Amino acid sequence: MRFATLAATLLLTASQALAIGDLAFNLGVKKNDGSCKSTQDYESDLQVLKPYTNKVKVYAASDCNTLQNLGPAAENEGFQIFLGIWPTPDSHYQEEKGAVSANLPNLKTSTFAGFLVGSESLYRNDLNAEQLAGLVNDFRSFVSGIKDSQGNSYSSVQVGIVDSWNLLIASYNAPAVQASDFVMANAFSYWQGQTMGNASYSFFDDIMQALQTIQTAKGSTDIDFWVGETGWPTAGANFDASEPSVDNAKQFWQEGICALRAWGVNVIVFEAFDEDWKPASAGNADVETHWGVWSSGDSLKYPLSCNLS
Repeated sequence: MRFATLAATLLLTASQALAIGDLAFNLGVKKNDGSCKSTQDYESDLQVLKPYTNKVKVYAASDCNTLQNLGPAAENEGFQIFLGIWPTPDSHYQEEKGAVSANLPNLKTSTFAGFLVGSESLYRNDLNAEQLAGLVNDFRSFVSGIKDSQGNSYSSVQVGIVDSWNLLIASYNAPAVQASDFVMANAFSYWQGQTMGNASYSFFDDIMQALQTIQTAKGSTDIDFWVGETGWPTAGANFDASEPSVDNAKQFWQEGICALRAWGVNVIVFEAFDEDWKPASAGNADVETHWGVWSSGDSLKYPLSCNLS
């Protein structure tokens, strides 16, 4: 399907269509040497991102003491966090809840844009839809009993899921969508082997299908929806017809990310900075260190302004 067709059928509310969608970034939690980031490291990251966004997303609360170190940095720099809660195995989920109960009372509810139970749990088949829905409800109940540093209940913060677009459109996964306050869909034209000539069309098609299915499952167009991950690698091996390069990443930024935001859809880009610590391996895995919009040395690879005229 082509852009005009997708745009005409995209189910947006009138208020959404009048404003450009928000921009945020997925943020790594390790330094280039593989050690965990400190609060000061996060503050430095957020200062780089501040001209472009005030929101970041991370995948877990307990790993690398992420919540303990990122939370104060976010408050110091005026950022909000989409906080991932890793749901499996059960022992890890308990560690996540422990990190949450230990750190949320020291922070403010306004520091959190939302809690995300799992990350592509359906895609990896870690959980089925009913199990994921149960954990969303469990975490919502759990966090509602915690108050912030000003005495406000965390029941005011949304709890949702993020998964691959093609799993979200499967009817058997509707229970997880229905249990969620908000939903994020991940979509990568690169991993579908698309040429640059078709990458933005493929991206729009994927997201339109996900959004329409989510709205149908929720019975409303008034649901907080985000693209949870998308982007284009700037170096590494080709994946079918997809070619990593700075020029292609720049083109996808304009024709995919900026264009979708122009239709009022919120987008979280994967990812903010290159992660040099990730190990090299065979096949296409060498692209994993090159998804950053900034290099690991904090150099911006291409302009981020959107040419929407």
